Amino acid sequence: MKSDPAFESDTRHFLYREYLQIIIDHAPPVFVMENVKGLLSAKVGDERVIDRMISDLRDPGIALNCGPADLRYRLYSISEDELPEVGVNPKLFLVRAEKFGVPQARHRIFIVGVRDDIGIAPSRLRPGEPPTLKQVIGGLPPIRSGVSRGKDSLAAWQAAVSSIDVATVQRELNGKRYAGALVDKLNIGLHAPAPSLERRSTLYPQQPLPDHEALGLIPDSRLDFLEGHEARSHMPSDLQRYAFAASFATVEGRSPTLADFPKSLLPAHNNVRIGREGKMFSDRFRVQLPDRPSTTITSHIAKDGHYFIHYDPTQCRSLTVREAARLQTFPDNYRFLGPRTAQYHQVGNAVPPYLARQIAAIVADLLDRAGDLSR
Repeated sequence: MKSDPAFESDTRHFLYREYLQIIIDHAPPVFVMENVKGLLSAKVGDERVIDRMISDLRDPGIALNCGPADLRYRLYSISEDELPEVGVNPKLFLVRAEKFGVPQARHRIFIVGVRDDIGIAPSRLRPGEPPTLKQVIGGLPPIRSGVSRGKDSLAAWQAAVSSIDVATVQRELNGKRYAGALVDKLNIGLHAPAPSLERRSTLYPQQPLPDHEALGLIPDSRLDFLEGHEARSHMPSDLQRYAFAASFATVEGRSPTLADFPKSLLPAHNNVRIGREGKMFSDRFRVQLPDRPSTTITSHIAKDGHYFIHYDPTQCRSLTVREAARLQTFPDNYRFLGPRTAQYHQVGNAVPPYLARQIAAIVADLLDRAGDLSR
């Protein structure tokens, strides 16, 4: 939006001032503020927004010129062992969720403010290895994507996926180190007996999840019905790209960039050329790798699913609401309401419950140690 002439006057830069007013009105002993990583680089004019926020959060009454002038807060990181003071790098507030057991590379800013008269510092998040994506969603029933721009059926889906011209792909990938193994993978996948998959499954998986604290929040033995596990529809051309991308990831152990795609499978977009040059949008089709945490589950997943391709080429689809929710560590018994697009937004905009619980424990411990907090 920086090319927009109204960018610097956009009131959304300063929505945090509404948060300051809440602090002034209630003078809480502790507050927690969360925001996106991009805040670290956001500027209005020559001033970084994060620097103004840190200063204002310390002295909310002075910042808004209202409320008690002695209402002050000390600001803490919950991921680093330093107390941020004036001039300290705001990156200290950055929390990389995968470092604390969340199966997702989600990087967000968390600022914990403690009222100045309390004099107690919060503890830190406890580091822990995350489960892999396959450990989290691999036990869910396999399903297929739907076919858009035409009548959807299993036969139509199979025809769309299998219509990849492997001979052309082989010719266009000639000379690539991975070409032989990838073409073999495509041939096997396209000529193997087609799985009889439905777009939706309500069969609740019975196999236990791996023994991991984060995964202990997810299953519910009382459930006999799986919600939100329905694949969206994709254009036939995108289905072919998904099949190629997932097959590539299986062979290479990484998600392909546009430079890895054969020209016959490239989308007809104006930015494809610069994407193939690695300048922008080079990872337009991103496969979620089974042996790693997922990439950040964002609200963008509601749009088209290109950044959230399932690792299994035989399913040829993007992640479902339930899979995204599991990667956010939502329990399976948590219901998301509204249209599927709205459900994706709810999942993508949330703080992972497993991380939220850890932060809540830090706040509860701080309050227990502080005792009488009357002001």
